[in-house]
Order: sequence, then C-alpha cells, then structure tokens
Amino acid sequence: MRIFLTALALSFALPMAACSRDASEAESAATIPVTIEMAGTAHRFEVEVARTDAEQDRGLMFRTSLPANGGMLFPFAKPRIGSFWMKNTLIPLDMIFIRADGSIDRIAENTIPESLEPVVSGGEVSAVLELVGGTAARLGIDETAKVTWKDK
Repeated sequence: MRIFLTALALSFALPMAACSRDASEAESAATIPVTIEMAGTAHRFEVEVARTDAEQDRGLMFRTSLPANGGMLFPFAKPRIGSFWMKNTLIPLDMIFIRADGSIDRIAENTIPESLEPVVSGGEVSAVLELVGGTAARLGIDETAKVTWKDK
C-alpha cells in the first residue's frame, strides 16, 4: 500500500514540477532584438528564438501573456513554405512570414487561439515572427516593411 501511495503522489508531483519549470524558462528565456522598418519608422522587439525542432514545435504554447514588445522568432535552415497552427496557444498572435531578404511575404493578424486550422505563408520564407495579436495593425506594419535581426 505504501508503494502505491508513493507512486500516486509522484504521479501528481512530476507534472506540477514540469509546469513550474516551463513557466520559469519562459520568464528567463534569452531574447534578441528584431527590428521592423517601414516608411522611415523602426519598431524594435525583444523576442525569444525557437532554434531547435523541439523549440519550434512548442513555440508559444501555454503562454497566457506576452510583453507588448515581445514575441518569438522561428528561423528556418532553408527557405520553405511556413505552416503553423495555434494548438495549445492561448493568446491571439500576429504571424509575420519573412522572406530570406527580410521582406514580408504575409502577415496573419490576430490568429485564433487554440485553432487547428493551418496558417500558411504565401511562398517560401526563411523565418516567422510571432508577436502579440493586433501589433501589426496598431503599429501600421504591412508587407512593405523589412525585418532584420542578428542571431547569436
């Protein structure tokens, strides 16, 4: 009986520890500056970078908020059609699909939280930038803008 109770207690404790770790990782994640320039105006963001397949699979899932100038950058090793979904993503996002030259292929504004519908680029892109939903409209960002960043 003691073994059963210990196993039962561990089965509840381990998921809680994992959730706690995920939250602290999100809060302390290193960021890089990303700049979006258009019509002589530059908007700077401090974003996390999803470099690995595992980081890209998880993305911004389970987050309940993002700083107004925060987000996540998904760089690809080679340009490709970008396809994302909002599974387990609890907040609306603007997805900015970026070509290899920094120009914007497409902006998907205010994507629907937890939707399983794919959000797809219009062509091959080298990165996707996810920002707080409504940011593109609020700042007047459109497909004429250029996106730049320096990743370490």
